[in-house]
Amino acid sequence: MADAAQSRAGAGGETILRVRGLVKRFDGRAVLDGIDMEVGPGETLVIMGGSGCGKSTLLRCLIGSIKPDAGSIEMFGRDLCKQSEAGLDELRKQFGILFQSGALYNSMTVGENVALPLREHTSLDEGTIETIVKIKLEQVALREHADKFPGQLSGGMKKRAGLARAMVLDPKILFYDEPSAGLDPVTGAEIDRLIVDLCKGLGVASIVVTHEMDSAFTIADRMLMLDKGRVLRVAERGWFEKLRGMPEVESAGLAEGERIIRQFLRGDATGPLTERRGGSSYAEDLLEP
Repeated sequence: MADAAQSRAGAGGETILRVRGLVKRFDGRAVLDGIDMEVGPGETLVIMGGSGCGKSTLLRCLIGSIKPDAGSIEMFGRDLCKQSEAGLDELRKQFGILFQSGALYNSMTVGENVALPLREHTSLDEGTIETIVKIKLEQVALREHADKFPGQLSGGMKKRAGLARAMVLDPKILFYDEPSAGLDPVTGAEIDRLIVDLCKGLGVASIVVTHEMDSAFTIADRMLMLDKGRVLRVAERGWFEKLRGMPEVESAGLAEGERIIRQFLRGDATGPLTERRGGSSYAEDLLEP
């Protein structure tokens, strides 16, 4: 498979996030095993893979929620793995996170949720904060809902409110955890379009963890496939599109890693991913003393 650190498309060679040799173990088992990746300004990198492949663990490492056992995560020229808690807090002000549920505070209005990072991390006066909140809510088409509470919002509106809060400090990187999960197709498509517009319009780098393939192929510049904690392939979206659309007769000669990726992209019921789930022999298990 191709080197995971291959050149990015359209990023002009500039890198704002670079991961090298990342390893994370739990109970002696490597959940992440030598991850290499990078992302540049205005680029959307989609991270995908089956359940248990390491997507969520990788995201938690990238945002400094957990510390890896080996490797480096360089963001804006600083290694997250070597930062103190105070240093991490400073770096976190430069990126935003859209959690799967939106993670809004139910006791606060939408406007108060969006204003919270400004009140916590800046010395701006209230008039300026209110203006910025209106601008961010307008970007996600929620300005008229600023006084509502999260319980009064639909699932898609909660995601958009969470995105407005993630953007309020004008981050250089946005992290998305399953942004289309639990949404109907139309609402999911609206979120996808919003991600693309923000990325291209504001030049914000986006790292999106998802297993929703329609969403992934809509928003990605490049895609990264994880399997058993390793990078199977990172490449431009077109490479994955070609593999997904490859006729069955041509796919017979693919290497195992490419067959795994193709099955995942297509959602096929048969292939190397399902074959490996067969595990040990049923008869041997029954007869085992």
